Amino acid sequence: MGSDGAQIGIVSTQEALRQALDQDLDLVEVAPQASPPVARIMDYGKYKYERDIRMKEARKKQARVEVKEIKFRPKIDPHDYATKKGHVERFLRAGARVKVTIMFRGREMAHTELGRRILDRLVKDLEGLAVVETVPKQDGRNMVMVIAPTKKQVAAARAEQPRPREPRPEPAKPEPVKAEPAASTTEQG
Repeated sequence: MGSDGAQIGIVSTQEALRQALDQDLDLVEVAPQASPPVARIMDYGKYKYERDIRMKEARKKQARVEVKEIKFRPKIDPHDYATKKGHVERFLRAGARVKVTIMFRGREMAHTELGRRILDRLVKDLEGLAVVETVPKQDGRNMVMVIAPTKKQVAAARAEQPRPREPRPEPAKPEPVKAEPAASTTEQG
């Protein structure tokens, strides 16, 4: 292929290299497995630059899904539970997923059902706000569950996100005030 995208046809490698050098461009093999292999005359540096720009734009448009983590203990106090539940609600309203971890220590490992009850209670309290994405499972000394906001919450979070501000016009600078000479107050006596 030529630099303008037109088909040149089947030519030898030396002839293709000569044509690329005449145009001060690169000969790039685009389909080595084809028979015969397909090569293209192009400015490879410019191609790489434009590809990187396209990839950067695609990354900007991607929705980043945040995963926040909150940790509970099996013997959590009711007030502490309410506080942590409030944090989970705030994360969900912001559109983030939440990884809820119950940490067990020592003999608490014999009573993992207490941790399961806390997770079930949390899911029940957050009904309508979140859905369980990963069911609770034991992972060593921890029990882990992932919950995600409902579609309605995600849409509301995106609507609330602040839009980029437009630059403010600079305020007009006041004109300099000319100072008048001070009157002399000397006493003669």
